[in-house]
Amino acid sequence: MATQTHDPDQPVPVFFLSDSTGISAETMGNALLLQFPDLRFERTLIPFITTVEEARDVVATLDAAVDRGITPLAFTTTALDEVRLELHKTRAPLIDFFDMHMQRVEGLLGARGVRAPARLHGVGDIKRYNSRMQAVEYAIEHDDGQSVRSLEKADVVLVAPSRCGKTPTTMYLALQHGLFVANYPLVEEDLADLELPRPVRELHDRCFGITTTPARLHAVRSERRPNSTYASLPQCSSELRRAEAMYRAHDLPIIDSSAKSVEEMSTLILQVLARRNPSGRRGAVP
Repeated sequence: MATQTHDPDQPVPVFFLSDSTGISAETMGNALLLQFPDLRFERTLIPFITTVEEARDVVATLDAAVDRGITPLAFTTTALDEVRLELHKTRAPLIDFFDMHMQRVEGLLGARGVRAPARLHGVGDIKRYNSRMQAVEYAIEHDDGQSVRSLEKADVVLVAPSRCGKTPTTMYLALQHGLFVANYPLVEEDLADLELPRPVRELHDRCFGITTTPARLHAVRSERRPNSTYASLPQCSSELRRAEAMYRAHDLPIIDSSAKSVEEMSTLILQVLARRNPSGRRGAVP
């Protein structure tokens, strides 16, 4: 494939193609695109391409983009052979994650895969699926300190001042790893001293402290409640300073959300859990 030079001011059209939800195509494609921070991308997801006719329509869309003079980039994880072959007829560059890895895996295993769609994101192991769904339900119930019922079942408790990034990390750990995660907001009365709030005090060995920068917290809170004391820079600085003092007093692992993605934060938490209990925590799903 010939290399191309793109104008940094012109967005590159990117298509994620799949015979299922497209989550894998997006995840793997975006992992590569992140390595090009100076380029802008215009992303389009086209999921559930399950017939040759649908694949032809997609090829027409991609070729139309080529004809407009801006060559798009397409990522596909389509498993169905007849659909994949049709997609490969496009004049647009096509990165086929399924094809580039499947043949090697088949060779190593000495067996041919069924090449069926939706297997990657299907229910598959029903026990594993149910465990994740239970974890998600638990995370929703225990988001932002809404409930303390069955709090002792938590594998992880995230504590932090409001708007530090607790909820996205909670949901990611539940959905991707089946962990029972609660998160608890530190309000002004909690920050009056160095004691952990009473509902999570006996769970200190499962607590993780989340922090950020005052400027970042100020910006996020200002979107919600502009020109308020809650969002003011002095208030943000004070809350973060006192929260971090609390974390250190109880030797909690501290994670800075200002420079880390949800995936990175979750990985750090999983690493701590693995060191504490190499055999795996109750709620963890590999």
